[in-house]
Amino acid sequence: MRLRQWPGHVLLISVLIAVAAVPRVAQGQEPSVRKDVVYGEVDGQKLLLDIYPATKGAGARPALLLIHGGGWSGGNKGAYAGVAPLFTREGYTVISVGYRLAPRYHYPAQVDDVQRAVRWVRAHANELSIDPERIGALGHSAGGHLVQMLGVRDTRENSDPKLAHYSSRVKCVVNVFGPTDLTSTVFPNVTNGILHNFLGKTRAQDPQVYRDASPITFVGKSSAPTLFCHGTEDPLVPLSQSVLCMEALRRAGVEAKIVVVEGAGHGWAPDSPGGVQVHQATLEFLRQHLQP
Repeated sequence: MRLRQWPGHVLLISVLIAVAAVPRVAQGQEPSVRKDVVYGEVDGQKLLLDIYPATKGAGARPALLLIHGGGWSGGNKGAYAGVAPLFTREGYTVISVGYRLAPRYHYPAQVDDVQRAVRWVRAHANELSIDPERIGALGHSAGGHLVQMLGVRDTRENSDPKLAHYSSRVKCVVNVFGPTDLTSTVFPNVTNGILHNFLGKTRAQDPQVYRDASPITFVGKSSAPTLFCHGTEDPLVPLSQSVLCMEALRRAGVEAKIVVVEGAGHGWAPDSPGGVQVHQATLEFLRQHLQP
């Protein structure tokens, strides 16, 4: 697919749960699942994840964390129930992660939670038959932003002493139209409201938090290889957001690829040519980095 140049750096943050971009399997084909597994607790709120065991292969399997979208204020881990089998049948144990939501919890709560989830998976790798050195992450929209943060940042906090010595890094990232630079432009009022909801401050009040919440700020030579997937006509998170981060990763010497879906907005039909290409590229990328 052709990569078209995108003028400007206008960024709009999705308030949608963007899982329609991934093909689903019919009901009845889902693997066994352990739901509502507690991976932490904050302020009396249990942090939960769902585990979909791999249905192919033997021994320690690679793990794939799925992080839902929803503008950091909506969505839930159940959004990927129809998606998980697409990966479990390829030999991945899938972990769908819930995290604290805005506005009750502002950034960096969401990043802290998904980092803690990675560390929890590593701590329980033997129990889950997971190879702790082969953990990847995939997310859509706001979830794409969070998996990108997993790929560029070390553990931000160590409030759980039982997990303190486990890394929160992932081996590779698939960012499906997630924002990467929250500082790049002037936002319309509606988006400023969403960002305020997520970050707890306006840009004028605290420009530093907008930098700290931007994955592109932390790109370096140790960042995880990343596959970006994005539509040329996305009205919520412009294509330039993926292109800019891809270029930053490449400058740092990190592998970064992009699949551009011509004419697509914030998502695409799973059975469309673009949807099929995205899924195939995702499987190929994951095999390259997570399969032995």
